[in-house]
Amino acid sequence: MTGTVLRAHGGIYEIETADGVVEAVLRGRVKRQDRVGDKVVVGDRVEVQQEEGDGAWTIEEVHERRSALVRKAPGKAPRAKVIVANVDQVVIVFATTRPTPHLRMLDRFLVLCESSEIDALIVANKVDLVGEKAARELFGTYEEIGYRVLYTSPKQDIGIDALRAEICGRISAVTGPSGVGKSSLLNAVQPELALRVASVSDAVQKGRHTTVTAQLIPLDCGGYVADTPGLRELGLWGIDPDELDILFREFEPYRGTCRFGNTCTHTHEPACAIREAVAEGRISNSRYDSYARMWSGDEEE
Repeated sequence: MTGTVLRAHGGIYEIETADGVVEAVLRGRVKRQDRVGDKVVVGDRVEVQQEEGDGAWTIEEVHERRSALVRKAPGKAPRAKVIVANVDQVVIVFATTRPTPHLRMLDRFLVLCESSEIDALIVANKVDLVGEKAARELFGTYEEIGYRVLYTSPKQDIGIDALRAEICGRISAVTGPSGVGKSSLLNAVQPELALRVASVSDAVQKGRHTTVTAQLIPLDCGGYVADTPGLRELGLWGIDPDELDILFREFEPYRGTCRFGNTCTHTHEPACAIREAVAEGRISNSRYDSYARMWSGDEEE
């Protein structure tokens, strides 16, 4: 039978099939296949088979992924980490405060989405703590360059209907830093989910991990959401620095018009159209700063 991986834990995979959810393990030949990141991740489409003797289920084949959100795995050894596969969009959640939004990390998420050709939806959460005007001052740049931004607050039921409309009928990965309220938002969209939530540490202003492993959750209104663990660092994977400018959509009108044409790195060359646009306020300084840091290989959190 064909099924979708809902969750993985301890080498056991929960697979949703037409006949219900089964638990399966990997067949040996699947383990030996060459794949980006883990052999099987949440969202993968797989073929499962039941053994005649003990009735155990095994994953016999993993279908080719139509999309994958991939980052560099934490640690010194360079390797890919697939967060989730086969999603239609990535819902990137940041808090307006508690924890303080580090927008360079948001820029990294957007670059990963652009490189994977997956739609991105930005959710600015906890607007009740700062007010919508202040929230729009923080995230308005992203609306100006064409990203969809929702302003939400589960406590005051702000933006929940709009978020529900965006995710119903689609397969969405919900991601972002720890403590920004991802689980609270999903509980507000579908209360019976009862996902575990936790407060932000006053001492370090960083969120506590409440989702410890990715899981694909069916929605009553159709579609699925992949609730993913909160991230405290986001390394880029598989992105050529010479092609990084293509992943910043506001650079599009200026690419190829620099003195050095398409060979310009937009970091130091004279008569660079993109740096001139930054100086004249047509491209935001913060977004350009993110580009320059990524181009230089900065692995900051």
